[in-house]
Amino acid sequence: MSTPVPTVRGQALNGHNRISTQALTSLAKAAAANALGVEAQDVRADWADDDGLLALFLVTPISIPPLKAVALDPGQVERTGGSIWDRTVKAKARILETVTELSGARLSRVDIRISGATVSEGGRVQ
Repeated sequence: MSTPVPTVRGQALNGHNRISTQALTSLAKAAAANALGVEAQDVRADWADDDGLLALFLVTPISIPPLKAVALDPGQVERTGGSIWDRTVKAKARILETVTELSGARLSRVDIRISGATVSEGGRVQ
């Protein structure tokens, strides 16, 4: 299957498109922040070549509900997306999908290391 050549007013557009590492990193940090309920500035992202694909390595905190609230209502863990482990596994898939869809980059995997927790006082944790 071939990719169609873009045209403007019937003329083919030649050239290359490149996404800088900085732009790709910003996208990855934003996707991780959204998936884990933290600020993008708190996420570290690194890239590696993985047999021609990109491997994304993230170090990030994760948002959690207040522990007092969980002690009073243990069901809050499930309502906020499950355990930290479950939420991280789900986040990997969402981050991979988001970065691939928005950038067109082909990722082989997303590795996440949770570096801490931030307490989310109000609203639903994602």
